[in-house]
Amino acid sequence: MSDNIILQTKGLGISFGGLHAVRDVDFVLRGGELRCLIGPNGAGKTTFFRLLSGQHTPTRGEIIYKGKPLGNLQPYQIARLGIGVKTQVPSLFEGLSVFENLELAANQTFSGLEAVSIVDETLERISLQDQRHTICQELAHGQRQWVELGQILASKPDVALLDEPAAGMTHDESLKTIEIIKEITAKSSVVVVEHDMDFIKLIGERVTVFDRGEVIADGTFKEIASNPQVREAYLGRKEAAVA
Repeated sequence: MSDNIILQTKGLGISFGGLHAVRDVDFVLRGGELRCLIGPNGAGKTTFFRLLSGQHTPTRGEIIYKGKPLGNLQPYQIARLGIGVKTQVPSLFEGLSVFENLELAANQTFSGLEAVSIVDETLERISLQDQRHTICQELAHGQRQWVELGQILASKPDVALLDEPAAGMTHDESLKTIEIIKEITAKSSVVVVEHDMDFIKLIGERVTVFDRGEVIADGTFKEIASNPQVREAYLGRKEAAVA
């Protein structure tokens, strides 16, 4: 792959009736990169995320993974290629323990004692060693989010797609979530969809800004925060809403 590109889109778009939710987006993610997608409500960032994860089928354009078009693959097929997905609402096997959920994830890539060792390591990284035998439906919200991030860690995908991983968390829980995301980035390229600007600032990586289905800016947090078009589309609306 040229320039270490692992995932990219060319002219990607989707329409729902007359609504162009995503318009001709060209996007490039490189190996080891952590990229944040932000934008006001209805900007198209979540729809773009769902296109990447196979939850939506593009109306036009293409998604290229490791140099090959993904076509119209289903989410489970995309996952098998090495793209891990964490949705905004945790998707866990509620009746299974934390350990068992992580073990299922690890077994996608590893087996036997190696898988068990990875699960033990993951439990430590997500700070849930003491809850290893706890049934997932008994966990607090933040802990459930961490288990799903732990599933990403345990399966070690080449690309991890994370949709609002800190949604509904306290400040301290969000800080722990940032630590886990950086652990994931050590092994995977990561895309984070988020609307919380304070959370994005703490991650401190490259940011892509959506508005009305299009990419309007791309750069460091400092660059996008000082961009007049971004401030009008995103920050300005946020400030107006707070006021």
